[in-house]
Amino acid sequence: MNQLERLPPVGLLFITTPDGSIGETARALAALPPQRASVALHASGALASDVLAPLRARGFGVGSMHPLAAVSEAEAGAESLRRAFYCVEGDARAVRAARRVVRELGGESFRIKTELKALYHGSAVLAAGHVVALFDVAADTLRRCGLSEPRAREVLLPLLRSTVENLSRQTPARALTGSFARADVETVRRHLRALAELEDSDAPAVYKILGGHSLELAERAGADPALAERIRRLMSKD
Repeated sequence: MNQLERLPPVGLLFITTPDGSIGETARALAALPPQRASVALHASGALASDVLAPLRARGFGVGSMHPLAAVSEAEAGAESLRRAFYCVEGDARAVRAARRVVRELGGESFRIKTELKALYHGSAVLAAGHVVALFDVAADTLRRCGLSEPRAREVLLPLLRSTVENLSRQTPARALTGSFARADVETVRRHLRALAELEDSDAPAVYKILGGHSLELAERAGADPALAERIRRLMSKD
């Protein structure tokens, strides 16, 4: 924080600290002598623009600009920012500035209401972080069939890629494949029996939770409701 007084005059302030420091940084910036900047943005996915309220009180337009990109490694992650979608929200002046930055990065932007920022970020976590967690559960389950951990990942990754490819071309209901898409009662029964034998695994619970939603997708695509209901009864048993 003691470095803030050395900031050069800029037209846009962009705060990229960890989420827990954004409010503190905004308060510290607001306490400095008047600056040329008229807009302040932060890059948090979960926090909305109101965390920059101290700067708004000083006359700044405030907003947020969050990339929908999975960044786990610096160089590749930086490259992915150039083709990402960005969620922007905040004051009109700040949103205009954020959209200009996104265009310069070669990305695309979309706007949401400030009060929906946490819900937006929850969606992003489901689509990215939780998919990684689900993949880990699947790889652990395959490892119990005798494959090494690296081999299990190698075997399952093409399947995941083909699923993502299906999703890029079709609705989720049409992209769904496998036993739930077919409402295949006996195959699901065998899965449940095998998974019930696992120790120290999240796979049985994950299978049932996601299986319920898979059945909804399958029914949207025309699966037999009677067969879907039989599967639901199977999964509801302890």
